[in-house]
Amino acid sequence: MKRNLAFFVTACMGLYACTNTNAPTLSHLRVEYAEEPVGIDITQPRFSWELESNARGVMQTAYQVMVASSEAALRDDKPDLWDSKQVSSDQSLNVAYAGKALQSGQHCYWKVRVWTKDGDPGKWSKPATWSMGLLQPGDWHGQWIGMDSAFSWDKPKDTATRLSARYLRKEFSLDKKVKQATLYISGLGLYEPYLNGEKIGDQVMAPGPTEYNKRAFYNTFDVTKQLNNGKNALGVILGNGRFFTMRTFNVTNYGFPKMICQLNVEFEDGTSTQVTSDPSWKLTAAGPIVANNEYDGEEYDATKEMPGWNKAGFNDSQWLPVQLVKAPGDKLEAQLNKNMKIMDTVRAVKVTEIKPGVFIYDMGQNFVGWVHLHVKGKRGDRVQLRFAERLQKDSSLYMDNLRTAKVTDVYTLKGGADESWEPRFTYHGFRFVEVAGYPGKPALDALEGRVVYDEMENIGHFESSDTMLNKIYQNAWWGIRSNYRGMPTDCPQRDERMGWTGDRMTGSRGESFLFDNHLLYAKWLQDLEDAQTPEGSIPDVAPTYWKIYSDNMTWPGAFLEIANMLYEQYGDPKPIQQHYPAMKKWMAYMQNKYMRDHILTKDTYGDWCVPPESPEMILSKDPARITAGAFLGTAFYYHMLQHMQRFAKLTGHEADAPGYATLADSVKSAFNKKFFNSAEGFYANNTPTANIFSLAFGLAPESERQRVFQHVADRTLKDYNGHVSTGLVGAEYLMRTLTQYDRGDIALQLATNKTYPSWGYMAENGATTIWELWNGDTANPGMNSGNHVMLLGDLLIWCYQHLGGIAPDTSNVGYKKIIMKPAMLKGLDHVTASYHSSYGMVKSAWKGKDKAFDWNISIPANASAVVYVPAQNANQVQENGKAIAADDANIKFIKQEGTYAVYNVGSGNYHFTTP
Repeated sequence: MKRNLAFFVTACMGLYACTNTNAPTLSHLRVEYAEEPVGIDITQPRFSWELESNARGVMQTAYQVMVASSEAALRDDKPDLWDSKQVSSDQSLNVAYAGKALQSGQHCYWKVRVWTKDGDPGKWSKPATWSMGLLQPGDWHGQWIGMDSAFSWDKPKDTATRLSARYLRKEFSLDKKVKQATLYISGLGLYEPYLNGEKIGDQVMAPGPTEYNKRAFYNTFDVTKQLNNGKNALGVILGNGRFFTMRTFNVTNYGFPKMICQLNVEFEDGTSTQVTSDPSWKLTAAGPIVANNEYDGEEYDATKEMPGWNKAGFNDSQWLPVQLVKAPGDKLEAQLNKNMKIMDTVRAVKVTEIKPGVFIYDMGQNFVGWVHLHVKGKRGDRVQLRFAERLQKDSSLYMDNLRTAKVTDVYTLKGGADESWEPRFTYHGFRFVEVAGYPGKPALDALEGRVVYDEMENIGHFESSDTMLNKIYQNAWWGIRSNYRGMPTDCPQRDERMGWTGDRMTGSRGESFLFDNHLLYAKWLQDLEDAQTPEGSIPDVAPTYWKIYSDNMTWPGAFLEIANMLYEQYGDPKPIQQHYPAMKKWMAYMQNKYMRDHILTKDTYGDWCVPPESPEMILSKDPARITAGAFLGTAFYYHMLQHMQRFAKLTGHEADAPGYATLADSVKSAFNKKFFNSAEGFYANNTPTANIFSLAFGLAPESERQRVFQHVADRTLKDYNGHVSTGLVGAEYLMRTLTQYDRGDIALQLATNKTYPSWGYMAENGATTIWELWNGDTANPGMNSGNHVMLLGDLLIWCYQHLGGIAPDTSNVGYKKIIMKPAMLKGLDHVTASYHSSYGMVKSAWKGKDKAFDWNISIPANASAVVYVPAQNANQVQENGKAIAADDANIKFIKQEGTYAVYNVGSGNYHFTTP
């Protein structure tokens, strides 16, 4: 309690941290939602920025953007690419470039200044940069190279494939002073590039995974400082990734690894040259990475190392000429979302020898990545590392839930001095590591855990007075970052690791409060469209490394739901605009193929993973727990029709909107006729899931909603003893619906329960992430991942929007206008939440007991908020210790709504209290 109170005080003080001036400054200059991106291929990129000020009521009234081709021109206010001039607008998101046509490889420099209500322009921002990629197919002079066959020691046809890494190299000479050098490269499945012996960049397991037969990504690097005057060498290691299949059944195989690259070099004298991938490159697979497989691990034989292979002067006479190989797919384009990176380090907390020569390391936390090994021994000694999330009762690894994944790394020592190693082309989900074959007894620090996931900023914080809720939140945080891998995966440890759509239907929105996941999810929507069939079907898994097209609404509906999330959370309409034709095609496909009398009859998964009637079961067989498929299909089709009406208007297809509205009315009527029990006041078979969706999607008649909701409350409290009764689907609107109907107390009970089934039960039984199943400790091991996020539902959304009181006004998206309405629930004494929105940091730190309430909030400049202060009437509310003046321009009373006094509030820091 003392710790929480101290945190609250610190957070409150942070709300009032001051700078030397109240004049707004400009920060977080972004191009296509990234700060200083390199090698983008969008020819009319969009600019965004944030205003920072401690003054109240700061609103932008105009802006000016300058773009130049050099730092000097920008500094001298001579923008030779674009000068927007003064534009009267409060727009600080998505300002589209409208200057001269941008060229491949061009470096651009930009700055912005804004006007506020004071009338005078503020200072120019600090300059920011971006660069262009290769914009036209003809700009690529590199060719796809590789070796379209296995080597004699490989086993590409085994069920668990085994394929060694390919090493490629090329030497070249430069005899002039280099002004600028840029490398464009794609290596599939994965690549690691080197120039003159040094690794290029800090990314790992690049590039991002795609629907490879449709598009592949390339990355861009500034390598000016790594070039030598004279001899140079480029080297690339190719791993298998998701391109060369991990299994010879069920998983798509796109072929053997391949690479394309182009090094553009500009000299000080104005001339230029290129080094490209072509037949002059050499290749070998006889290097130290003798096998790599994302399911099974990596084997590294240090006795096969080739010192200097990526430097000039290396003898590659035994290497083979590369082959020119076929391009993987239709498009090669710049990757906008960030690559994976080593983001954190975890230290082991305990090491135990469970039998002679076999040691178990406890890392103290279930996470994803690999370990860095420190070892010293004889040449040929083999250290084997195996990974698991749990232990058996005898302290050995629990491997049953990993199915066929071998999750084994092997390091063969070269001998002599101290050696260290970590893999390049595999990853593991684990807490425990089994070490065998280690020479001697390993020390606790012989292993270090590398936490690996997509490079993205942690933009949210949440903490409450309830320690269990804080623990669950922390488990969720670890689980979410465990499953960002260029696509949002379901799990990181077994022989699956796929981008299941259903898992992220609303989970993506909850995650967006914790991590800046905008670029990842925008990319994933393209994966979904790339995988759409000509008829219109959207897959359940994307990219389709498992080709599953089961045609349902609750999984592929993520296509629309996530596009809407990106619009509301980040203020970005582009995903909706870009994918509207594909969305329209899918909606028509589902209607024409599966709708009968306005009931969408097709469903596949139901309310996946409801708590079953027996602890060893995975899926329930109890009809009383199962929500009808036609109910879910129809409810979700109606919900998607609501999205499509909005999307039609956003994309300039207004003529489509009336048709969607008319169809929605018909679906709603048929839905109520078929599923509503008017005598009893519930839907379908009265599962909480069925009643929740009739309310959450606005299907229930307004006059019946309270009666319907009472069934949700009664069944939760009486039939399920105040515990969760939903699966993946029902959990998506569970917490919000309970709170919106004034039973936030039930939501808090569900969130803080410690007994089965609950998130707290997982934590009480040793979980440091979120399980796949409510009964993940007792269910059949075939499907009980210890690191899933699908069952989180709307828990995180609820934490921020209802407990923290930070939500977007969906008519002023991206947090241009914020709805701040904290739910005051018995059992919570305080909540601290912060969220870095597209306009800046939003903060909420409240404490309350009985009727007294103390609340510090922060609203970013160029935004405003509708603030709900818990109070019986406005006369009770004070701000900064004083009554609110009627003429206060920044705090305007709107109305009394129940137990809340409601105000329009301008940007700035505020301290509201009630006695």
